[in-house]
Amino acid sequence: MATDELAEKLHRRLDLQQGAGQPPRQPRVFNPYTEFKEFSRKQIKDMEQMFKRFDSGKDGFIDLMELKMMMEKLGAPQTHLGLKSMIREVDEDYDGKLSFREFLLIFHRAAAGELQEESGLMALARLSEIDVSTEGVRGAREFFEAKAQALSVRSKFEEELREEQEEKKRMEEDREQRRAAFKELQSTFCS
Repeated sequence: MATDELAEKLHRRLDLQQGAGQPPRQPRVFNPYTEFKEFSRKQIKDMEQMFKRFDSGKDGFIDLMELKMMMEKLGAPQTHLGLKSMIREVDEDYDGKLSFREFLLIFHRAAAGELQEESGLMALARLSEIDVSTEGVRGAREFFEAKAQALSVRSKFEEELREEQEEKKRMEEDREQRRAAFKELQSTFCS
């Protein structure tokens, strides 16, 4: 009788942990370009490359050990407790690891001045390629400039896309020129 009661409680606990009886949660769509407008497309792509470089498990998350390796490679090693507090500071879904959105949130908070100066996250923000002091949230004296820029965000976005396409086109033309030069050189030796 006591074992049946215990088994029932354990099954109930397991059901609660797995979310039984609740409707499945819809995954939240995340677009870094619209959510983090203070960063340019290039900056977000750079941060994404850094995130992927340190996501050694290739699971879309940076866990505790990957964060440890990242901080060591960036030259600011942290203690185990320090790493846990770094994750806890931006971990919105409480899964104990950093998603790309949470990773971007580090730089967003650093730019807004919301991170403590001696925190590990501030060290991470400083050591990365993003200069938060120049890319940060605009001050009050630049209010009108920020308003005008907000109106032109779409054109800025389109301009960045156009620049990326032109760069790809230039790279392809360069590749074709190298191929043609190689074939010409090859025909000299083969004939």
